[in-house]
Amino acid sequence: MGAVDTPEAGVKHKKGGLRRRKSKRIGVKIDMTPMVDVAFLLLIFFMCTTVFRKPQALEINLPPKDNPPIPIAKSNILTLLVLPGDRFFWFVGEHKPEEATFTQLPSVFKQEKAKNPNKIVVVIKIHEDAKFHNMVDIIDELDVLKMTRFALAPMTDQDKASVGAGPAPAAGATTGATTPPAGSAKGVGAS
Repeated sequence: MGAVDTPEAGVKHKKGGLRRRKSKRIGVKIDMTPMVDVAFLLLIFFMCTTVFRKPQALEINLPPKDNPPIPIAKSNILTLLVLPGDRFFWFVGEHKPEEATFTQLPSVFKQEKAKNPNKIVVVIKIHEDAKFHNMVDIIDELDVLKMTRFALAPMTDQDKASVGAGPAPAAGATTGATTPPAGSAKGVGAS
């Protein structure tokens, strides 16, 4: 523990009077051992009681490369187009794309799943300028609804033209995009 040195009281001078001595500087000695012990105990306590957040990861199982394409009827394919500015368009088969907000998408998914519960496949086509979190939020919604058959595909110029988001392709021109054939889809999360 700490100890404090105190000076002696006044000393009598030989000639009869009290003579004041200069007071000595008081030396303080502090034992630092208990403070270090408490610091380490607090450090150990907080290390043991702290819960670290696990990084959130999105697990996507990719199909094998040598897996042949599985033919799927166009009426079983729900295509979702994700555009910049949080704009979403959806259609089934070869119907005209309909615009929806993100909050309307779960009801669209439920409606289409109810029509075709075991065969519906969702193809998510994302514009290169769309926000990444939109894709993650859509996949989360599909996971909540237990819709595990989906595929991710880049948006073609034809898709952009169908919703007015880009120039229409020239007649007979190929886009060079790698999308599944019109009658089939490889599910990224297909089960």
